[in-house]
Amino acid sequence: MSIQILQYEFLGPIPLDEWGPPMEKLIYLIFSREKDNFNIIYVGDCKKTDDSSFFTQHSHFKCWVEKGVSEKSLHLAILPSFESSDEHRIAIVNKIKSRYNPICNSDEVIPKKPDYIVRNSDEEKIICLCCGAEMKKEKNLKTSSLYRCTGCGLSDTKLNS
Repeated sequence: MSIQILQYEFLGPIPLDEWGPPMEKLIYLIFSREKDNFNIIYVGDCKKTDDSSFFTQHSHFKCWVEKGVSEKSLHLAILPSFESSDEHRIAIVNKIKSRYNPICNSDEVIPKKPDYIVRNSDEEKIICLCCGAEMKKEKNLKTSSLYRCTGCGLSDTKLNS
């Protein structure tokens, strides 16, 4: 059995108490099952473990039981990632956290990256529309800058931001 989360195919879910070690380089989801619905309550990653009490000794286990109503309602799904780097697994975990906002991950801060890039206008190359050569800044004016083409001599102005 498998479940798709975002574009990733996770194995499971299976009851958490049926899990047995070992685990190596994977992303795991903890679900709370209510009738036929599985709700993601935690997402994490694991480098390697042979500890059979990995989940019951987990720092968030108490939250899982509280939010999952009982220990019997907890289920596990895994995404094996043997060839992936730690950074790649963390990026997937953060995507899932951002999209599904698992309640037992709420105490963890997800670093947000802006959807835009701020460019310094002095570093940006301005290309001449006439000949395609680079334009060099010739003069700073009060609210704009004057540029002159190094190829054909055409001038242009750009507003300062």
